[in-house]
Amino acid sequence: MIRLENIRRSFISDDVETTALAGINLHVASGEFLAIMGPSGCGKSTLLNTLGTVDRPTAGHYWFGDRDLAALDEARLARFRAEMLGFVFQSFNLIDELTIEENIELGLVYRKDRHRDGRGDRKTRVAEAMDRVGISHRARHFPHQLSGGQQQRAAIARAVVGDPRLILADEPTGNLDTENGTQVMDILTSLNAEGATIVMVTHSPSHADYAARRIDMLDGSIVASVSRAI
Repeated sequence: MIRLENIRRSFISDDVETTALAGINLHVASGEFLAIMGPSGCGKSTLLNTLGTVDRPTAGHYWFGDRDLAALDEARLARFRAEMLGFVFQSFNLIDELTIEENIELGLVYRKDRHRDGRGDRKTRVAEAMDRVGISHRARHFPHQLSGGQQQRAAIARAVVGDPRLILADEPTGNLDTENGTQVMDILTSLNAEGATIVMVTHSPSHADYAARRIDMLDGSIVASVSRAI
C-alpha cells in the first residue's frame, strides 16, 4: 500500500541545514498497524507528517499504491488528504463552537467525490462513526463538556467517518490518563481488526505493543524493525 524510497527531509535556518529524515526506506502493507518510536528529535513526527503529505520530502519517492505522491502538486495533495487519510492528534483539535456531532461531520465536508450523497446520509455516517467509538450519547454536547478520553474518541470518529484508506495517529494517548489511554488503544485495535491501516507515533512502549510491527528511529534513520509475535 505504502512504499517510501530513500525519503530525505532537510530544513535550512540561518544558513544551517538540519537533516530530519536521512534516507528512509519503508513499506506499510494494507491493513497493517505500525508504531513509530524514538527519542524527541529523531524524526518520527516528520516521518508521520510526510506520510500525511503535510510535509514534502526534500528527495525520494512516496508511493501510495501506484501513485508517487512526491510528484503531485499541492492541489492534488490536498484532494488526496481529504479522500484517503484520517488524522488523530494528541491535542484532539476539536472546534469548541461546534457540537461533537458537528465536529465529526467535518470529516466528510471535503470528501465530496467519495460522498455525493445528501446531508441525511452524512448524518447516518456520523451516527455510525459515533457508535463505533462509543460516543453517541455525547452527540449534542460541546467539546468542553467532555473528558479528555471522550474528546479523543470524538476525534477518532472524525478521522474514520469518511472511511479513509490510512489513519495517522500522532501520540493519540499523550494527553490521557492510563485508563483513557487504554480505551483509545482498544478502539484503534478494533479499527485495525476491521481492516483499517494505522500508523501511530508514540512514546509509550506498552501502547506500541498494540501494533503488529514497531520501527525505532534515531537521528532521522530507521534503526530497528520489530514484528510482534502472534
